[in-house]
Amino acid sequence: MTNRALIHIDYTNDFVADNGALTCGEPGQLIENEVVRLTKEFHENKDHIIFAIDLHEENDPHHPETKLFPPHNIRGTEGRNLYGSLQRLYNMIQDDENVIYIDKTRYSAFAGTNLEQLLRERGITELHLIGVCTDICVLHTAVDAYNKGFQLVIHKKATASFNQAGHEWALGHFALSLGAEVR
Repeated sequence: MTNRALIHIDYTNDFVADNGALTCGEPGQLIENEVVRLTKEFHENKDHIIFAIDLHEENDPHHPETKLFPPHNIRGTEGRNLYGSLQRLYNMIQDDENVIYIDKTRYSAFAGTNLEQLLRERGITELHLIGVCTDICVLHTAVDAYNKGFQLVIHKKATASFNQAGHEWALGHFALSLGAEVR
């Protein structure tokens, strides 16, 4: 076991599928093979794999995203399932001790979760971020990880957004402002 973890961010039907409620569509679909490949690589290496997945309640008037985006990743819906072959892979590995699934209710996987505690308890110092959207949830997770002292690796072939300009900006920001390795 190593000191690194793969953090999956919001790679769900609602964010990726053609009929997703807040889909990035084709850009998100095009990264599926790389997302799955990285997951298999980390699993075979016995590294930790953390699925940090957006969770919303139906008709929640108090959540700040309610005013910004259409309802998405609603508890118990098909839209909240992992996208494509990642769901099948998750079903096969979900019971492994190095695979952890956490619900997140804000952009950052650290906000309001026990993610930092889980990482520290396991001696993890290097985070590999993948998923969607590069310029929203991946970005906010990366900023929090940087501020908490984690080393960052962003996999550009395994991140996507519905805003290509935002995606490109975020990739530059990761390297230039957060000192992340972007590969």
